[in-house]
Amino acid sequence: MRLLVSVRSAAEVADALAGGADIVDAKEPTRGSLGPVGVPELRAISGCLPSGLPFSIALGELESEAALEAAMALLAEVPMRSGHLYIKIGLAAAGEAADALLGEAVARAARSALRPSVVAVAYADHVAARAPAPRILARMAAAAGADGVLLDTWVKDGRDLFQHLPAPAVRAWVDEAKAAGLLVALAGSLSAAGVRAAAGMAADVVGVRGAACVGGREGIVAETLVASLKASL
Repeated sequence: MRLLVSVRSAAEVADALAGGADIVDAKEPTRGSLGPVGVPELRAISGCLPSGLPFSIALGELESEAALEAAMALLAEVPMRSGHLYIKIGLAAAGEAADALLGEAVARAARSALRPSVVAVAYADHVAARAPAPRILARMAAAAGADGVLLDTWVKDGRDLFQHLPAPAVRAWVDEAKAAGLLVALAGSLSAAGVRAAAGMAADVVGVRGAACVGGREGIVAETLVASLKASL
């Protein structure tokens, strides 16, 4: 299992890497679960990454065609680099357009010069997010040709993934998504204990922000905290 650490600026990259992050993810935590960083921050973060290190980018929620256009415009700003690229997209508030928007995002990603892997994001608290239920989202992702799925939490109120879904339900979701051939990631305000719980499942990636920061998810990534989380895996 690989450890993904979300950073909001280039200043946090060194600590994420020194602590042992396997994947660096660009995300602005004040803008929600999948808040995109600005173009200057995106370019600066990308420029700090070692050659070949996997890079992940939160592109926000595809609730409309306009949101899809904005996501693709941000993707176009990513400099060419070696190393795998993942883009994370959500479908909160997309309603009946969710299937079409996800399919179009996958098609556009395949046509882009960067050819990123598309990771569709499901929410354990999907009712609050007005998003497809996790099992439905995983099936949608497989049908659309997405590369992976992430199970996260929409509301950031201190409750983690396992307080929204019990471990057996999370495990069943992971196993079903894996059986569909998808890369599977777990996140959602995971503490060190949550990371340890996730490590016992068949997911490919576990993602953190708050647990890797001094001061919570809007704080600053710290090498020692990342290293401790890495050791838990």
